[in-house]
Amino acid sequence: MAKKVLFINQEISPYVPDTEMSVMGKSLPQKMQESGYEIRTFMPKWGIINERRGQLHEVIRLSGMNLIIDDTDHPLIIKVASIPATRIQVYFIDNDDYFMKRQMSVDETGMEYADNGERAIFFARGVLETVKKLRWIPDIIHCQGWMSAIIPLYVKTAYHDEPSFTNAKVITSLYHNQLKGKLGENFKHSMEFRTANSDLLNKYKEDFTSYELGKLAIDYSDGVVEAGEKVSTRLLKYAEKVGCPILPYPGEDFTEAYNKFYEKICPDE
Repeated sequence: MAKKVLFINQEISPYVPDTEMSVMGKSLPQKMQESGYEIRTFMPKWGIINERRGQLHEVIRLSGMNLIIDDTDHPLIIKVASIPATRIQVYFIDNDDYFMKRQMSVDETGMEYADNGERAIFFARGVLETVKKLRWIPDIIHCQGWMSAIIPLYVKTAYHDEPSFTNAKVITSLYHNQLKGKLGENFKHSMEFRTANSDLLNKYKEDFTSYELGKLAIDYSDGVVEAGEKVSTRLLKYAEKVGCPILPYPGEDFTEAYNKFYEKICPDE
């Protein structure tokens, strides 16, 4: 039986401009699907995405849930589209407050959004709740970008008893284009959910920067990928220190390296 891989991507080309991360967000799922894996792919429905051009449409049966973040209800909207010239379907996590009419990490003036942390929390929980509704059980969850960095914590704690995630292995890809500022004053409190409580967050600084976020992702991941040539050496050293398996940057011809790493992290039974 084919192994199932859930890709949780911050950016996917062609829905957002080409970057190292967005190009990989498209090509990695495609290569893994061609290698025989069954895949599902998620990303945020950033306000810069042209829904008409991308042929996005809402999935009513998956939408309609409210997620409470920092004591406020936020409706979850799920949209879907297929990447042209591929067999890859992408699920988009949307919400009027966090994504509609808004850019990605920074606003029109280049300033990072003060609620980027809340946006990442909403995205993480939105993805996991939607996967539950799909009744789809991934063997591997592969996270790419700071927007997905809370996923490993939630999978290993708050969602660990959910049948969809009990046995899932989590891999985090590290990229160089991380946030420069903090993730919001109330980030730690907002992140608390079920068993993902404040006690687990005490080891991280109150000023939750991208470095702290990277440490959090590594601490709850089963493997880490050096996904580019300019990845933070501090985070790679941290992964080494805590004993997390690392796939060194494999270059542009990466398919075999990722296949072997997936087998290492999630071997056949």
